[in-house]
Amino acid sequence: MKIHEYQAKELLARYGIPVQRGAVAFKPREVRRLAEKMALKEIVLKAQVHAGGRGKAGGIKLLHSPAEAEDAAAKMFGMRLVTPQTGAEGKIVRRILVTEAAEISRELYAGIVLDRARRQLVFMVSQAGGVEIEKVAEESPEKIIKEYVDRAAGLQPFQARRMAFALGLTGPLFREGVRLLLALYEACIQCDASLLEINPLVVTPDQKLLALDVKLNVDDNALFRHPDIQEMRDTGEEDPLEVEASSSNLNYIKLDGNVGCMVNGAGLAMATMDIIKLAGAEPANFLDVGGGASAETVENGFRIILSDRNVRAVLINIFGGIVRCDRVARGVIEASKKIGVTIPVVVRLAGTNAEEAALLLQQSGMNFGVARDLAQAAELVVAALNKPN
Repeated sequence: MKIHEYQAKELLARYGIPVQRGAVAFKPREVRRLAEKMALKEIVLKAQVHAGGRGKAGGIKLLHSPAEAEDAAAKMFGMRLVTPQTGAEGKIVRRILVTEAAEISRELYAGIVLDRARRQLVFMVSQAGGVEIEKVAEESPEKIIKEYVDRAAGLQPFQARRMAFALGLTGPLFREGVRLLLALYEACIQCDASLLEINPLVVTPDQKLLALDVKLNVDDNALFRHPDIQEMRDTGEEDPLEVEASSSNLNYIKLDGNVGCMVNGAGLAMATMDIIKLAGAEPANFLDVGGGASAETVENGFRIILSDRNVRAVLINIFGGIVRCDRVARGVIEASKKIGVTIPVVVRLAGTNAEEAALLLQQSGMNFGVARDLAQAAELVVAALNKPN
């Protein structure tokens, strides 16, 4: 789950990490009131959307009075912010962080992410702060210093000192840097973060460190431990279909293709999308209905898939291990009749009672394409796509 910058800063402040004064506003009038209340001489307005690259897209403004800030906010609220991370559709600005401007001597980077290949958290620092770390990694990988963290032992002080040295920190600033890096790791662990980064981490002219911009993603599977963080969820920043799917306990991610996929099991879902692409079509989504594909979950899955206007055919690929294939087939038939599915549906069921399931589908009186294996299922769905209306 992603949270906004101002929320991430609130969390980091609990661990003693220095952040700017600031507050969030939802209306232009609130922007002026907050700027006056904080007696800000120079005011920075930052659009709160779940994407980076806001500055170049007009999502960050420097103003010199509360009146100017209110006028700028009136133009910023409701604008569609398009950045490399939002895609062409962009994000609507509904919240603005009102904060004080900071004097900057240097811009650094510090971040923690899960390295899935090594199954370890990796702490990364760089003196090339203020730009996307992906760009630094591509163009100047030698500028990124990595420290892999043993989960049992945690981040060790010697590792923090090594990273502070790599950042070019000296004297009292070195000690402050070590303390900040250790605190950042503690925040990452305690919040069950899958990504936590400060970019830029700035050095001010009076030789202090300040977290100028923060990004924090929390592991969805750990949210039950963090009801306070769960309340920070902004569903307005998420795809409406993904929000609906999560409320039905379905794992759904919208893609750009035209073949809707309904599968049980994440690995099988990935394989299904791959073979659709191999057959010459494009998957419209990742949808894992879980181990127990009941009539209810199939119906919910259908509703979500068919809400995507780009979907022109559906491929259902279910392995009957926990659930019997004949029960899934009945669920597919029942849900199709209830919803009134009008586009081609190809079904491949394998496992317990697969033959009975195929017979039920063929005798349903509905125009299902029944496949013996996944390769045939992909061929059938592509043929359905290419069939003239």
